[in-house]
Amino acid sequence: MVAMMNLVPDEGVPLRPGDEAEVDSDPGETAEWLEALESTLHHCGPQRARFLLEQLEAHARELGVARGVQAYSAYRNSVPVELQDAYPGDLELEERITSLLRWNALAMVMRANHAYGDLGGHIASYASAAEIFEVGFQHFFRGDDGGERRSADLVFFQPHSAPGIYARAFLEGRLSEEQLARYRQEVAGNGLCSYPHPWLMPDFWQFPTGSMGIGPINAIYQARFMRYLQHRNLVDTSQRHVWGVFGDGEMDEPESIAGLTLAAREQLDNLTFVVNCNLQRLDGPVRGNGQIIQELESLFSGAGWNVIKVLWGSEWDALFARDTEHVLLRQLAATPDGQFQNLGAKDGAYNLEHFFNQHPALQKLVEHMSSAKINGLKRGGHDLRKLYAAYAAAKACKGRPTVILAKTKKGYGMSAAGESKMTAHQAKKLDVQALLAFRDRFHLPLSDSQVEQLQFYRPAEDSPELRYLRERRAALGGPLPRRRSEVKPVPVPDLHTMGAFALQAEGKEMSTTMAAVRMLGAWLKAPTLGARVVPIVADEARTFGMASLFRQIGIYSPLGQRYEPEDAGSLLSYKEARDGQLLEEGITEAGALSSWVAAATSYAVHGEPMLPVYIYYSMFGFQRVGDLIWAAADQRARGLLLGATAGRTTLGGEGLQHQDGSSLVMASMVPNCRAWESCFAGELAVILEHAARRMLTEQRDEFHYVAVMNENYPQPSLPERLHEEVLRGMYRYVEQRVADARGRVRLLGSGAILREVIAASELLASDWQIESDVFSVTSFSELAREAREVDRSSRLGQGTGEFSHVHRCLAGSVPVIAATDYVRAWPQLIAEYVQAPYVTLGTDGFGRSDTRQQLRRFFEVDRFSIVLASLHSLVRQGGITQHLLDEALERYGCWQGEAPWCC
Repeated sequence: MVAMMNLVPDEGVPLRPGDEAEVDSDPGETAEWLEALESTLHHCGPQRARFLLEQLEAHARELGVARGVQAYSAYRNSVPVELQDAYPGDLELEERITSLLRWNALAMVMRANHAYGDLGGHIASYASAAEIFEVGFQHFFRGDDGGERRSADLVFFQPHSAPGIYARAFLEGRLSEEQLARYRQEVAGNGLCSYPHPWLMPDFWQFPTGSMGIGPINAIYQARFMRYLQHRNLVDTSQRHVWGVFGDGEMDEPESIAGLTLAAREQLDNLTFVVNCNLQRLDGPVRGNGQIIQELESLFSGAGWNVIKVLWGSEWDALFARDTEHVLLRQLAATPDGQFQNLGAKDGAYNLEHFFNQHPALQKLVEHMSSAKINGLKRGGHDLRKLYAAYAAAKACKGRPTVILAKTKKGYGMSAAGESKMTAHQAKKLDVQALLAFRDRFHLPLSDSQVEQLQFYRPAEDSPELRYLRERRAALGGPLPRRRSEVKPVPVPDLHTMGAFALQAEGKEMSTTMAAVRMLGAWLKAPTLGARVVPIVADEARTFGMASLFRQIGIYSPLGQRYEPEDAGSLLSYKEARDGQLLEEGITEAGALSSWVAAATSYAVHGEPMLPVYIYYSMFGFQRVGDLIWAAADQRARGLLLGATAGRTTLGGEGLQHQDGSSLVMASMVPNCRAWESCFAGELAVILEHAARRMLTEQRDEFHYVAVMNENYPQPSLPERLHEEVLRGMYRYVEQRVADARGRVRLLGSGAILREVIAASELLASDWQIESDVFSVTSFSELAREAREVDRSSRLGQGTGEFSHVHRCLAGSVPVIAATDYVRAWPQLIAEYVQAPYVTLGTDGFGRSDTRQQLRRFFEVDRFSIVLASLHSLVRQGGITQHLLDEALERYGCWQGEAPWCC
């Protein structure tokens, strides 16, 4: 009732560390203030009482007397009993259904581990969250109305609770008993994956949450993207809501809290987090010496969220009503989570002795209660009525997002086998006695034999439980989770129209970054595609030459622009708009990538395919938020990632932390990510059009990472006959022939280093009479992918006799030298498919600050180093003498210091 009550000290009740006691010099005056507040609450309601408290606090701050004001409320439920509506469902039936779900989830995990012993799985997490999920499923989580998706909610499921979600789908008839029996056994088919994985169960799971912290930030940006679609008049999302059920330990992940202020700033009242506060991580308490619920309340309320606490079940209501002196509140406030966990693991007699008997007033409060009654005092997260009141209050809150902090017990119902115990998370098996105790506690209709055999239980089709289950989901629009991916193909504008400036460049100077932005600008103007393009930057749009988009399409802001920008008179002035198209996220790569994911999955989430284009410093992509990118792959994202200022030597002066030499290798390790690097604008145009067509028109579940650079140089035209080879990953750029040649090599180059390779080819011809073929490589990973498939087909006797593109281009024994602006692992992706001597040059090691020319010499990827590598390769093959190589070393005076990778 009064927020500061949990800080008032009393004899026999210890203060928490950091709390300071003030001696009450005038108890009578104190009582008058408190009585006045209670009177206001009684006659005017909680809203008026809160208003007065806020005014007092604000005035106290102005006077300089406010200090140590806690950002959390009393350790009790936020929704008082008198404001709870009557429960709209059948409590008895819902509790029976919840008990059945608990059993089937437990049996699923245990059967898998009895059979194989090493499959793992989790029992305790769903046991603690079952009621949280059931209140949502029975009364709040809306389905997709047969595919319409206009009112369907988005639900992010706590990953360790996946067995419970499968158990529910089993009761609904969506999953078979055979599938439940194949939990975590997927290779042979018809199995169930460990956590929510849309890649593995594409019609079931919608969002991957298995990597802690990714679910919360993705949920926030999905809610934000729904508003973006609404404000741009693309999709009516006004009836949709985002729910995220997460763990209290998970909130320690930086991604979990990275978007909290954005959600409040943009007033995302279409978003609710439910944090399952069972007070326990894998190894022990989340905050053994503190209180995670109070900490999270401080965090969320400070960020601007509406916070609702569900701490105590209905059995506590009478105790709080009699606690007129707030002794119980003070004792709860003084109890750290480590002790709450200990109390939760013990029976009523222990709780009576070690909690209630710690203070005479508390003893009096429960003197009428037996140990059994004390044992029956539930936590709020296991009370359907309390949870319903919280969910309803969350949906009623307007103007800001809500978080529900629901206190539960880890392994609820597992009694001696794991309830609130340190080892609860690791529990995979229960002995027979523990199973029988579980059955008896939840009144399950199972015989001893059925329990021992871990038989799944599904009531008859016409049973009250299944009828109720179907009726509730029908009323809410159908089953969840469910993923739909059917959308109409989106045509992509003709390449020769959109990319003519690049295909017929005729020597014009530009960077590939500039070419990419021009291509993006053309797409934005295309009649069919334009509205679906979602340009995204974390920051530095001006660096990438995108400032013209500020005025052209506007920067999205739900508030519009309530100020006059400093550059208002400029043609490139900063412009925010409610229907703006560009998402400029600020300096948060995780947030920008989450926005990209929301747009890249719009085809499945909203039935509206979009083309998100996220452009960023390449160093701050895969290396910084690689886990989010992997989750995007799991979620079957479709979109473009443009790694700008790519390569380790193209960004002169910036130094180690900004120079990227590994993103393409990281991209190549993601199965459905296609990784590209182009030197010329024509190549880039072909790649971008190809990527957009595959994702939008052909509806391939893939995304494309394209490295682009800010280095300006003349751009040649690209003949149409080479387009197909560009997309295969490599084409012959030039053949360098000389009279009376001493030898011949083949040179591969990519990105900015291709120009060094071309220059090296000319030096080999003019200075050393060495012939060469120069190949432009647009993707070593695409070359390797195809070669690997051809090799496998041949090995398994399924080959057609065709050769891979690598073999066709590089057949024979003529030495091959590959040079790139990336670590040598990038060109080495094709090493096993090249029969000739194969030498790779790359930028292994840490970056440096210097000019491009000096950096390339330092990393030994400049033209002179390529010449030396070519001559050395010919010497080793016996084609030329060592004398020629020695002469070249003397002439070029190459880098003689320690190798870059030696640090």
